[in-house]
Amino acid sequence: MSAVESRWLTGGRVYHQLADRLRAQITAGTYPPGSTLPSETALADRFRIARSTARRGLAVLEDEGLIVTLPGKGRVVRCDDPDRQAAYRYQAIARGLREQIRTGALPAGASLPSEHALCRRHRASRNTVRHALAELEHEGLITTAHGKGRFVRLAQD
Repeated sequence: MSAVESRWLTGGRVYHQLADRLRAQITAGTYPPGSTLPSETALADRFRIARSTARRGLAVLEDEGLIVTLPGKGRVVRCDDPDRQAAYRYQAIARGLREQIRTGALPAGASLPSEHALCRRHRASRNTVRHALAELEHEGLITTAHGKGRFVRLAQD
């Protein structure tokens, strides 16, 4: 932590000062795209400000579109790469399978890899993989045949 960064924030509109410092750190690469910012409590401790002030400073950056809030993850620096910006791992897995279906790598009627294979490939839990598959099924891209597996939905289904 630099000397400037560790100084207390004082004066009026402290939350704007916090937003300015965090914006500068994001721009400098201290917090690269896709990275998680410190919590409100950690920022309050670091800059010796109230937690509500930290929340307001983070809200400024969110209003600017520089960061996003993800439930269970906190505030994350926005990035242009959709795979890195995926809020949750299941979304990245679903995006990859959706792209394979779209490009024809998984043609209509093709069997999807098993849950076990997807877990190994993506180093994810079974629940994470199941969540991704449920999303694709909800979108109508795949169908499940009980006891047989999951398949890319045929166009006329």
